[in-house]
Amino acid sequence: MTSVLTLIVLVSISFLVTRFATMALIHTGLSKQSAQFQARSAFTGTGFTSRESERVVNHPVRRRIIMVLMLLGNVGIVSFLGTLVLTFVDNQDGATEWAKKIGTLVIGLSLLWALSKSKWVDKALSKWMHYLLDKYTDIKVRDYAGILHLSGEYEITEMLVDSNHWMVGKSLRALNLRQEGLNLIGVEREEGNYIGLPNGDTLIKEGDTLILYGRESALKLLSERKKGRAGVVNRQQAIAENQVAEREQAQADQKTVEVAKN
Repeated sequence: MTSVLTLIVLVSISFLVTRFATMALIHTGLSKQSAQFQARSAFTGTGFTSRESERVVNHPVRRRIIMVLMLLGNVGIVSFLGTLVLTFVDNQDGATEWAKKIGTLVIGLSLLWALSKSKWVDKALSKWMHYLLDKYTDIKVRDYAGILHLSGEYEITEMLVDSNHWMVGKSLRALNLRQEGLNLIGVEREEGNYIGLPNGDTLIKEGDTLILYGRESALKLLSERKKGRAGVVNRQQAIAENQVAEREQAQADQKTVEVAKN
């Protein structure tokens, strides 16, 4: 039974290490999905794509986080495998002892899984990581997810423009994405050039990667939009949904103002 408890403790430590690292990477400006992938990749030694690798190694705080994760991951995986072998290779255990081991392991891992989905844990860890990064590093960090309200209906996403997309060959002025409640933050060309805060004359080309900010539903509609009649219908739907959302937002804001006056 001691080996089972040791295994659960090792898994718990691994969970905390990767969760803290994820929060740290988020506070350096990575999206939650990218931070999770980077942290788990570094801890397990799986590696990651060249573009994501550049985003990490070119940032001093991210680079230190990944280096620590790699070191801890090498030690942790060896310890985990060793403990796992000791847990289940003891042939002297009877059926009752086996049942206790499996039951304890299932309960322990289930509790860890519940904690991994806890918003309270996320909030607590985020607060601590912000404090530690701000206190012990020389780089000023910001909780970009909080600033942009990415935990709600708003999000930032990357979208690859294929040859059949509605936007190909059009300028931002002609696209008028603001009618749909969307903002284009940047354009990364296929050849590697990056355009930050593009203006109305910027032309969208096949192979561009767009960094977009807006409501999740509007982003989804845009990602599905193709050339032709179907694309026109899709855009009309997006504009209509944004108008409804803007009215609801204005009404909510008006209520807040009236309450403040009273």
